[in-house]
Amino acid sequence: MEDLLAQYGFILIPLIIWELIWKGIALWKCGRNNQLVWFVVILLINSLGIVPIVYLLFFQKKSRR
Repeated sequence: MEDLLAQYGFILIPLIIWELIWKGIALWKCGRNNQLVWFVVILLINSLGIVPIVYLLFFQKKSRR
């Protein structure tokens, strides 16, 4: 495991950070919009940010300003 991290850490660390950023933003928006199904889907599926980005672009409720 240590060899794997040493060998591929330069790729894994940025991907983990990328996923956490997008997942955090999407989970915040789901919670604020009371969209429980999307919250659970995003929380459980690790997709390198694809599912959270799709949610943020196409499925979040638009706020009225």
